[in-house]
Order: sequence, then structure tokens, then C-alpha cells
Amino acid sequence: MQEYGFSHVWQQGDFVTHATIALLLGMSVLSWTVIVIKTGYLWRMRRLTQHAEQAFWQAGDFSSGLQCLGNARDNPFLSLALAGQDAAEHHREAQPRLHDRMDISDWVTRCLKNSVDESVARMQGGLAILASIGSTAPFIGLFGTVWGIYHALLAIGASGQTSIGHVAGPVGEALIMTALGLFVAIPAVLGYNALTRGNRAVLAKLNRFAHGLHAFFVTGASLHAPQFTSGAALGAVPRSGAGASQ
Repeated sequence: MQEYGFSHVWQQGDFVTHATIALLLGMSVLSWTVIVIKTGYLWRMRRLTQHAEQAFWQAGDFSSGLQCLGNARDNPFLSLALAGQDAAEHHREAQPRLHDRMDISDWVTRCLKNSVDESVARMQGGLAILASIGSTAPFIGLFGTVWGIYHALLAIGASGQTSIGHVAGPVGEALIMTALGLFVAIPAVLGYNALTRGNRAVLAKLNRFAHGLHAFFVTGASLHAPQFTSGAALGAVPRSGAGASQ
């Protein structure tokens, strides 16, 4: 009795079969790499948003608040705070040229929005790969199945043995390619959905932080003022930023 399985598919397969299997395995490795890397980044962002944002608003001054956010280069909250600070300082220095065309509120809003857009693009990096793998892997596996069935039927026809026992083995073996395609696609789709949902939660917190920074630099008052430990919390920088709009 002849044994069938994945090893037999590989041994009896031609160049197209080998290329299809290698492509699916490569897609699986790539998707899992993206999932692991993006999950680690998302986990760090969630840890950051649990304490750093509140610590920022409770800091004694803006510099201390920046230290509470950490110094990671890929920290979107730190990038947002620095973008707001640079926008307020730039508007104050360029006020004679910008005063009649754009007030500090519009200028800070624009700079904060650019920073948020950059963070969103960074968080969404790699998700297109998961979407592409999730949508194409089943069809690649199906192509491998069709190709395997085609060659199996040719071999069966050449041998002249058409009993169900001789047909079911090769045809069923070809269906392994479809199963392999689904094995690649399902984790990619689930990972894409989970990462998209996690990024959406981080983006909501990032937008809330941006609204607080906007009020902080424009009016000198924070939306999170009840959390301050004292009335002087973060009071140095907004006076300079608010002064630019007066």
C-alpha cells in the first residue's frame, strides 16, 4: 500500500509544486515576523499609555513631563509633545510674519496633526503585508491543489488504474496545498484584525493627548487640569506659547 503525505508531495512534485510550497512557507514566516514585531511594539505602547501620559500632566514643568514620556525614538507621545513645543516656539519667533495669516491655534493644530499622521503611518507599517498574505495565500494554495490534481490525473490515466483507491490517494494528497494556503492565511487575517484593533485604541489615546497638548500650548490650561498636583504644573511653557497668540 502506497503512503501519501506532505513528504510524498514534495518528493513527487515538480518545479511548480516546489515553488508554490516555498512561497507559502516564506509568506508564513513573513507574516509571523510582522505579527511578532508589531505585537511587541503595540505592547510597549500600551504600557506607556498606562502611566506615562498621566505622569506627564502631573509633572512640575514641561521638561520633567518629557522625561516621564521616556526617550524612545519611536514613542509617538514624545514625538507629539516635542512637535507641539516646536510649533509654539516657532510661532512665537515668527509671529511678525505669521500673525496676520495663521494664529497659534491653527499652527499648533497643523503641527500636531502632522505628528499624529506620522505615528499612524508608523503603527500601520507592515499591516499591508498581512492583508496581502491573508487575501492571496488561499488562492496560491488552491493553485497548488489544481496543479497537483492535474498531474495526479495524468499519472492515473497513464497507468490505466482508475479505481477509487488509486484516485483518492493522489487527489487527496493534492488538497494538502489548499490546507497549507489556509494555514498561512488564517494567522495573517487574525493578526491583521488584532493589530488594527490595538492600533485604534492607541490612536484614540494619542488623539486625546494631542487635544490636551493643543489646549496646553494655546491657552496655557490643560484639559487634564484636575489631575495636576499643583496649580503651577506645566506652567512655564504655555505662558510663552499663549503669549504668542496675544
